[in-house]
Amino acid sequence: MSDSADRVSQAKQRYWRRNVTLMVGLLAIWAFVGLGCGILFADKLNDLASVGGVPLGFWFAQQGSIITFVLLILVYAISMNRLDDKYHREIATGSDAAPPRSPDSAKPQAADTDAEGGDA
Repeated sequence: MSDSADRVSQAKQRYWRRNVTLMVGLLAIWAFVGLGCGILFADKLNDLASVGGVPLGFWFAQQGSIITFVLLILVYAISMNRLDDKYHREIATGSDAAPPRSPDSAKPQAADTDAEGGDA
């Protein structure tokens, strides 16, 4: 196997390991909020506080776990976009440490905003 192919293979393995670690962490948070706060600890949470006149444990069972799930999807999407960018740059440059992103690279180009009909 060539050095380049080996480097790409190692980068893919690191990428997948970070992806799985992120998923396991986010699923653990979701399980804690959905199962723990909504069912297992609901009675204790009900004694602690209420949200809009509704006991906290009931609120977590009905709304809290859903809101947490949506927020975790957002965190996952943002984290994976960053992870994708990091490993795409790493593979493209051939180094283990990705170069820092320049502030100009995040700004849309003038042609992009004109094509969409919006202003940046």
